[in-house]
Amino acid sequence: MLKNYKKLLFGFSFLLLAGTIHRGIAQTNQDAVSIKVTLNHSDWKYKVGEKAIFSIEVFQKGQLIKNVPLHLEIGKEKMKPSIVENFSTTNNKKIINGGTLLEPGFLRCVVTATIDGKKYRALATAAFSPENIKAFAKTPDDFLTFWADARKEQLKIPLDRKMILLPERCDSLINVYEVSVQNNRSGSRIYGILCVPRKPGQYPALLKVPGAGARPYYGDTALAHKGIITFEIGIHGVTVTQPNQFYYDLAFGPLYNYYFQNLDNRDTYYYNRVYLGCLRAVDLLASLPEVDTSRIAVYGGSQGGALSIVTAALDHRIKYIAAFYFALSDVTGYLHGRAGGWPHMFSPDNIKSMGSKEKIKVSAYYDVANFAKLINIPGIYGWGFNDEVCPPTSIYAAYNNIHAPKETVITKESGHWLTAEEASKSTAWLMQKLQAK
Repeated sequence: MLKNYKKLLFGFSFLLLAGTIHRGIAQTNQDAVSIKVTLNHSDWKYKVGEKAIFSIEVFQKGQLIKNVPLHLEIGKEKMKPSIVENFSTTNNKKIINGGTLLEPGFLRCVVTATIDGKKYRALATAAFSPENIKAFAKTPDDFLTFWADARKEQLKIPLDRKMILLPERCDSLINVYEVSVQNNRSGSRIYGILCVPRKPGQYPALLKVPGAGARPYYGDTALAHKGIITFEIGIHGVTVTQPNQFYYDLAFGPLYNYYFQNLDNRDTYYYNRVYLGCLRAVDLLASLPEVDTSRIAVYGGSQGGALSIVTAALDHRIKYIAAFYFALSDVTGYLHGRAGGWPHMFSPDNIKSMGSKEKIKVSAYYDVANFAKLINIPGIYGWGFNDEVCPPTSIYAAYNNIHAPKETVITKESGHWLTAEEASKSTAWLMQKLQAK
């Protein structure tokens, strides 16, 4: 788990709307060996029952090479592979009949090779009628009442807004603050970086919710320069302007595996204060005289994609949503022989310690697939078929529950990141919806 958490801590920071790409994999140079796995359908999509044919090629210095020993595994994502083979490429290419799926879902081919002591890996993932994937998550009868009551109790707590100007981050056009407000009980706070244009007037606002892990935040000054008030929050109730070591110590101390903490109690599960904290962040934005409350959007990826959907589902002040490769979706899929969403609490590796009836029951109150049903505002959503952190099966399970106007930015080859094209499109979409000048 230590290795996995390091990946979460440093690999889950999502794409900034300013245009920075978060690459989930290392880029190879011209001298490196690379493996290419493709499918016989150019869009990697199939109907249930159709056969998926995988092609495998190995390159070195940009040239196809043969007689390379390879290891191959094909199966439903996150499940035990149904095909396992060791072979060598012959005529520069290997063709594999990967079989089919008899129900909507994803079939993944993973190929590895060890050359000169170094391991190389590639994958491709075939989608079978993904628009027909249905969530296994069941909405509790008192789901709406539970969250309405929690919100009612939260609103009894004074906002107690505290704003600290950060002069070193300000310039002639914007002011940057570290802001905190009380969350779901007295003394419990939510922290973030607020960026506000200096020119008097009212502006649209964007709440940016974080990916998993713990880290400092710097605020989205680029969008603030474009006339959008931005509030980028942390979720752990600690200041967001400390050195990296502060968050590293938290991650491997009190926040270790935070996403599993108190899962057997729906009132104290870790994400209870997190979900409510996102609503409190909207309270903060709505309290600012510079914010045009008819133009508030929420944005996030991974855990932040989940938090975006939850926030938009529970708070009518959110008018637009941009959510990418969302986590916490259809988490009980594993109990039905299908990939569930991050953090995979019911996966084969975790089921012994996490699979109690009470934990399964509590998870339904926090499953993004259930919140997705409540979305009634326009949104833009994005993910990749090769995402190994938030399986596309689980993403589609939630996405297919959204019946509001929605657009997608999907790059089949991408994993747990956004491409430059997806970033540009989603940014333009938000700018247009928020009527930013």
